[in-house]
Amino acid sequence: MDHFNIVSHASRLIREKLGKIQAGTLGLVLGSGLGPVAESITGATDIPYADIPGFPASAVAGHAGFLRSGTLCGRPVLALCGRTHLYEGFSARDVCLPVRALALGGVRTLVITNAAGALNPLFEAGSLMLITDHINMTGQSPLTGQNIDALGPRFPDMSQAWCPALVALARSEAARLGILIERGVYVQVPGPSLETPAETRAYRQMGADAIGMSTVMEAIAARHMGLRLLGISCLTNKNTPDCMREISHEEVLRTAGQAAGQMAELLRALAARPELDMEPGRE
Repeated sequence: MDHFNIVSHASRLIREKLGKIQAGTLGLVLGSGLGPVAESITGATDIPYADIPGFPASAVAGHAGFLRSGTLCGRPVLALCGRTHLYEGFSARDVCLPVRALALGGVRTLVITNAAGALNPLFEAGSLMLITDHINMTGQSPLTGQNIDALGPRFPDMSQAWCPALVALARSEAARLGILIERGVYVQVPGPSLETPAETRAYRQMGADAIGMSTVMEAIAARHMGLRLLGISCLTNKNTPDCMREISHEEVLRTAGQAAGQMAELLRALAARPELDMEPGRE
């Protein structure tokens, strides 16, 4: 079965289990350690990834592996609780299949979250960062190979991959809530090894403010399908190349869990805003 048919089959099964995806439904991708954000979703119905044909399942700690449907401040949401990664051996298309299934079902606005390391020396661990742009250092793309015209164009524009209107809205809501939030460029690397001091310097010189092992593949696939994107990174550690210290995945999960409350508060505030109902390209 080709990729489009796999995506279509998965999207159809989701709609059969949950019903038609309502207009204005917000899509969420919850990253490492941010599962507690899903607890803010009320009236929840969960579908394990294993029950959705074609959905890849992660074996990485901190990634639950289910789709949650419910409401957030009255807005219908579909939350991908857990994701897969290139370093697990999945292809870029596999990694993006869940996002594409939601988009094919009718989701038009997507919030992608992740746990990331801070490269900008002015950023602190435990804070949040809005993604304003990204750098793809994986050497891969979900668009490699024959283009699937039913999903999007051969050469999608990425000049404003991360919706400026949504970034501005998130900044405004964070300020109103008293949440410290940064803005910056996110770089995705393949992983799973963490960055060296030399790599940290190189990525910083390239203009990156935060680094992680997810998100960009999903962003490319989502923009290919015309979605509006907002990205929020939880900065779990601070990379200072002249005094690097060891960090474990457990520490990343712990810090992300501590910041999950602020992430959930911000997402609830955003969900209540009517601006999320705007069609892509109409901002």
